Amino acid sequence: MVDVTTPQTASISVDRFELDRSYRRVARGAAIIGGSPLRVFRLSSAGQRVAAAIESGAALPAGHGRLTARLVAAGAIHPRPVSSPFTAADVTIVHPVFGDLPPLAQRGSPVIVVDDASSPAVHIDPPVRLIRLDVNRGPAAARNAALDHVTTPLVAFVDADVTVTDGLHDADTWLDPLLTHFTDPSVALVAPRVASVPVTTVVGRYEASRSPLDLGDQPARIAPGTRVSYVPAAAIVCRTEAIREVGGFETSMRSGEDVDLVWRLLEAGWTARYEPRSVVHHRPRATIATVLRQRFFYGTSAAALEARHPGALPLRIDPWTAASVAAIALRLPIVAGGVIATTAVTLRRRLAKLPWTTTTSLALNGHLGAARSIATELTRSWWPVGVVGLAARRTRPVVAAAIIGRPLIRWQTGERQLDPLRYTALSIADDVAYGSGVWRGAIRRRQAAALIPRLGGYRSAPR
Repeated sequence: MVDVTTPQTASISVDRFELDRSYRRVARGAAIIGGSPLRVFRLSSAGQRVAAAIESGAALPAGHGRLTARLVAAGAIHPRPVSSPFTAADVTIVHPVFGDLPPLAQRGSPVIVVDDASSPAVHIDPPVRLIRLDVNRGPAAARNAALDHVTTPLVAFVDADVTVTDGLHDADTWLDPLLTHFTDPSVALVAPRVASVPVTTVVGRYEASRSPLDLGDQPARIAPGTRVSYVPAAAIVCRTEAIREVGGFETSMRSGEDVDLVWRLLEAGWTARYEPRSVVHHRPRATIATVLRQRFFYGTSAAALEARHPGALPLRIDPWTAASVAAIALRLPIVAGGVIATTAVTLRRRLAKLPWTTTTSLALNGHLGAARSIATELTRSWWPVGVVGLAARRTRPVVAAAIIGRPLIRWQTGERQLDPLRYTALSIADDVAYGSGVWRGAIRRRQAAALIPRLGGYRSAPR
């Protein structure tokens, strides 16, 4: 639930930071709670001065790098470099295409289009470079084919159904917030927010409120087990040497190859960041059937990802939280309350210098967050378990509340582009389609690891 250790990292030279929405200073300023997952940082008097400067936007004291690096690595704060050593001319834009041509509005950057055996073949005039593959090999192979011809220090991969300009700004401006992060030599990949193109159809409005490509408006570090555990390759900017170092995209994967790339970069010691100040737009699917087929397709990659990155994918649950959720599902409130009280006391002993109200709140929020994750999986990877839970009289009310309540809460706190009934129905169908894809991939590979929850926390990516 709460990690009271701090990641060991090298110092960081950035002098401006943004607080994560999880950031809180407690114990009369002597500790910070924040990050994903939540961590507790105890502060010396010098550390308190650094924290105060970060919070106020004042100049940071000398020697701040060690603490700020730990806070950044935990996701409690986010770097805000003010300039970049790179410009658009240092970025090669790569568009993998199959049939549809992307809007080639990019200015100031070399552009490579890879035609993945379209029929009829794609034709583009210079100076755009065109590479044609004779056999359709998928987006991973198409991106790798272009990578062999990139001569710039950075490369941006932009799918054909993604627009990087909204018609009001120059096409290059989407790059500006992303390029600043490459001031840090450890950063290998930065991703913008991929919002859905506004469409008035039911599907378009649903996609606008719940696209799997849109990871929200909050900046984040990218790592398994965190709020942003992956980013889609619909639009990403990468350090060319880093992508080549890890061998590019995995061509055997038709889905999930972008998640695999991100995780291999992290495992190789690089870092990756999500930067929603840059927004690009993805064209939504046309019908509900195509949306559900897409979600099913995404789900089929889970087994392959778990095989390549053991332990990074399945839901992780603290044993105490698992016990409390099971007690609630079985309608044993006294047992559930006892488990929660025990965890609160245990956490209080580990964090004795924090106010008891803070440690109690941390314990309760930890159980609540895990319960939300379990409710999510009941309609996704574990939907057969959800069906069984609905059939059993004892667990039916709790399981039904979890399945229906989660999308209703998301609707209540979201943009509400659809009425709650249609949004809830589409959300459940969306989750079941994805979960069915997970099962299909697991059966095909004869590997159940992606479906089995694990007790304990996520391992940290090496740095």
